[in-house]
Amino acid sequence: MPARERAYHELKFRILEGRLPPGTTLLETEVANLLSLSRTPIREALIRLEEEGLVAVRPRHGITVKAQSLDDLADIYEVFSTLEVKAAQLAARRGLSKSEADRLRALMGQLERATQRDDIEQWSRLDDIFHAEIVSFCGNARLQATLRQYWDQQYRARMAIMPLRPRPTQSDDEHRAIIAAILSGDEAETRRLHQEHRDRADRQALDLLRSQSGNISAGEAKGL
Repeated sequence: MPARERAYHELKFRILEGRLPPGTTLLETEVANLLSLSRTPIREALIRLEEEGLVAVRPRHGITVKAQSLDDLADIYEVFSTLEVKAAQLAARRGLSKSEADRLRALMGQLERATQRDDIEQWSRLDDIFHAEIVSFCGNARLQATLRQYWDQQYRARMAIMPLRPRPTQSDDEHRAIIAAILSGDEAETRRLHQEHRDRADRQALDLLRSQSGNISAGEAKGL
């Protein structure tokens, strides 16, 4: 992997996993020493991370990892969910192969078993995979790339609310209905069901963050 790509991915991973929490300020030389890389690839990586809204770069002052306010997250969810709904609609239009349909059904079974065990951590990982699979079936590479960027931006909030989530029985029911609509090739029904699912999930996420942060930003309250 080229040094600039390694710098970008390692820094992003540390930020998303909370190893570099919001408010962390580092000089460019400190970042270079942290990753054992020269300053040139570090500088290139920081430009990309700033464009994605994860850090603020100040010349001669280094970088600061940015927090996310509830308003920030609401905006992110709005864009992310709109694009994901479109991806599901395109998947219904394109149609799924037998192997693709089997993958979705298998994931659905794993999700429901995790729900029965009250294993929210495992369910959350499987939920990410489930939604990513649907997006992968849409056939639009540009849409997929944009969604990956917004997925990164909502990841820290998603991890923060994971221990607070109620048993995801309703999500499982909604997932099954979405699968059925996609497999039937019904674009309108897929769009309607997926939009309702995303709207409810986004409201729930924001409500959970709001309940623990009050008037404090989600980032300040939970290290997002």
